[in-house]
Amino acid sequence: MATIIVVGAGLGGMSAAYEIKAELGKEHEVVLVNDKPDFEFTPSNPWIAVTWRERKDTSIPIEPYVSKKGIRFVCAGLEKLDPEAKKIQLMDGQSLHYDFLVLCTGPELAFDEIPGAGPDAGGTVSVCTLSHAEHCRDSVNALIEAPGPVIVGAMPGASCFGPAYEYAFILDKHLRDKKVRKSVPMTYVTSEPYIGHLGLNGVGDSKGMLESELRQRDISWICNAKVVGIADGKMEVDELDDDGNIKKHHTLPYKHSMMLPAFRGIKPLRGIEGLVNPRGFVVVDAQQRNPKYPSIYSAGVCIAIAPPKPTPVPTGVPKTGYMIESMVRAITANIKQELDGQVPTAKATWNAICLADMGDTGAAFVAMPQIPPRNVAWFKKGKWVHLAKVAFEKYFLHKMQVGDTEPGYERIVLKYLGIDKLE
Repeated sequence: MATIIVVGAGLGGMSAAYEIKAELGKEHEVVLVNDKPDFEFTPSNPWIAVTWRERKDTSIPIEPYVSKKGIRFVCAGLEKLDPEAKKIQLMDGQSLHYDFLVLCTGPELAFDEIPGAGPDAGGTVSVCTLSHAEHCRDSVNALIEAPGPVIVGAMPGASCFGPAYEYAFILDKHLRDKKVRKSVPMTYVTSEPYIGHLGLNGVGDSKGMLESELRQRDISWICNAKVVGIADGKMEVDELDDDGNIKKHHTLPYKHSMMLPAFRGIKPLRGIEGLVNPRGFVVVDAQQRNPKYPSIYSAGVCIAIAPPKPTPVPTGVPKTGYMIESMVRAITANIKQELDGQVPTAKATWNAICLADMGDTGAAFVAMPQIPPRNVAWFKKGKWVHLAKVAFEKYFLHKMQVGDTEPGYERIVLKYLGIDKLE
């Protein structure tokens, strides 16, 4: 009997545990390790911040559901990985041995790279975790009581830009509903070289469409923005030109600021030679397997993907839900092949499908493959995207409760859009 340990119980980790167990059956043990007892549906966090959702609406306890599928759950953080001994050390003192390890840890949030940034420093708020979104909600409520300038955007090195755009548009709608928007000037500050770059060199007409949305909502913007410090209710920003030289310095006062940080790999993985890159992201081959330690697979935000091309301010590459599900399916197939004595051959498609809510409308993009040149590059907006995002939330929470391993909701959206070819 082989032991497969999955570390991390986000979108990728939960899906991996369910799919691997369904594929391997009772012959092999699947262990799911997570530092929190609950699964949290991260895409709903911007709604949490404006009181459109509560914690109970977007999270579920992990153990009762995975145990029904014969998956062992261990609620403890990862302390140390010893890939030579095929062993992990947990923060509660446990040591677990594995035959295969699947790392779906997500990232560490690198707020400390910008002086004064992040909830702990008190300079900016975040929607990266459910707890952060609840803290952000307190800041939004204070803003409504005493309106003032708002800054939303992404720090240097950020790779997940969609939630920043989502939050800006959702907050705009919320402030209008509360009748205070006229007293709240908003600025979108981003490390992207242009609006709609998204860490992907743009998708379809993402530049024109998102610029239009920002104009219609009276949100100004600064691109190529290198945030250099935050203190005393002011954000210091160097705006760079295309050659990386300082074009203009901005001192931006604010009452409320939600800025997405750069990501890096989690501390227990950083510095393991051959496993991770200098930022601590797991290096994988076409089969989602680490070249040096082939018993280690990885999926999701914690893997290393090089950006399409350099930008004046560093930007990373996003890993969207459909892309992560594709990685998980490849990992499942490859572990099964290895246990059957075969060479693993399955590859993830690495296509990107994203549904972004805008409060009263929404935008969807499809990039196949995610990194250009592409076979499909499509970006559209409409009320239907807002409704689809709401439906996706309900669908995915249900999927995590019942352990559904069928193709994800994004495939349904693709079919609706008339895009059937997924390769």
